[in-house]
Amino acid sequence: MTGRLRTGRLAGKVAFVTGAARGQGRSHCVRMAAEGADVVAFDLCGPVERRDYIRPSTPDDLEETARLVEKAGGRIVRVQGDVRSADDLARARDAGIQEFGGIDVVVANAGTGGAGKLTHELDEAEWAVTLGINLTGVWLTAKTFLPHLVERGGGSLVLIGSAAAVKAVPHLVDYVCAKAGVVALTKVLANEYGPHGVRANCVCPGNVATDLVVNDEVLRMFRPDLDRPTVDDAAPVLSSMVPLAGQPLLQPGDVSEAVLWLASDEARWVTGAVLAVDMGMTSL
Repeated sequence: MTGRLRTGRLAGKVAFVTGAARGQGRSHCVRMAAEGADVVAFDLCGPVERRDYIRPSTPDDLEETARLVEKAGGRIVRVQGDVRSADDLARARDAGIQEFGGIDVVVANAGTGGAGKLTHELDEAEWAVTLGINLTGVWLTAKTFLPHLVERGGGSLVLIGSAAAVKAVPHLVDYVCAKAGVVALTKVLANEYGPHGVRANCVCPGNVATDLVVNDEVLRMFRPDLDRPTVDDAAPVLSSMVPLAGQPLLQPGDVSEAVLWLASDEARWVTGAVLAVDMGMTSL
């Protein structure tokens, strides 16, 4: 399909990834490229309203993703856009099809953190931002690509949920509800599109070392006694939340291994699954 001889678990496939400029999204792009895939990388590359505590992704971040994908042996198309925009997603889909001939894997990874407030303190605008990106954006991503995947005779949808979808976290009602919706969406898609050869699965990571977690606002949830806590400051609390000891946070690559497996033909009979990559957080 790409006109090149590639080897690897995704050889000859094309993967579309949202939130691709940094963090988990970048890691997914690079890992899949290393296994033979070409990549369509989609990211807002700008600030998200009402989320000043999270460093915004930039065009330079997306360029770094492209550099790393190419270094891993893959080709890449990068598109800036918002997952809350059906038009932006359709533009990215069409760009990928034009460049590579089709899309085989869709990873709905883009997300934002919650507002960090008690339920009665949360305002409607904050709720709308979190649900818009973390749930509606995932639904729109799937909706945009499903007709194409059906036409191609199948494909793999990997939706990124969260351990918070299973184990509710206080002060994050908007985030918890959005990610729980992603789990439910996964199961609906698996049932609706399985007869067409489309698999839908969900990866639910625990706390991952990205900008969504490693920032003052989130780390203070674990160490409210400190104004600007570090990961080391929060490590004892983070480690107490999981049965697997050894590190306070997951690394993006830990999640990418699960994404890669679900995207590959090794998981060809797996659909509707919710795979926890959380150091056992949801088992406690």
